[in-house]
Amino acid sequence: MSANALMIDYEFCTGCHACEVACKKHLEVGEGQYGIHVLQDGPRELPDGKWDYNFLPMPTSLCDMCAGRIAEGKDAACVHHCPAHCMHYGPAEEMAALAAEKTKSAVFVPVA
Repeated sequence: MSANALMIDYEFCTGCHACEVACKKHLEVGEGQYGIHVLQDGPRELPDGKWDYNFLPMPTSLCDMCAGRIAEGKDAACVHHCPAHCMHYGPAEEMAALAAEKTKSAVFVPVA
């Protein structure tokens, strides 16, 4: 059986924090604790005069990949609540193939 993974397409993340809020509610964690945390990179001016500004959702050690929700046939909380549809959950091989089609993405596979 293949491991499952979370793929995040950073090109389309708007930094809305919906994934963060949904995860906190799912995990029932307190203030300052996160299963997924949205980090901010920038803004900074690039040498060509353009600006670089990114939001980077990052799973933390508290992320359980929504094992309970997945067992019930639901999407991971972060995936379900992402309004930009930039998060995907499924077999690691499929998520790696999907990420390979993107310009700014990451695949997170939990360590067993």
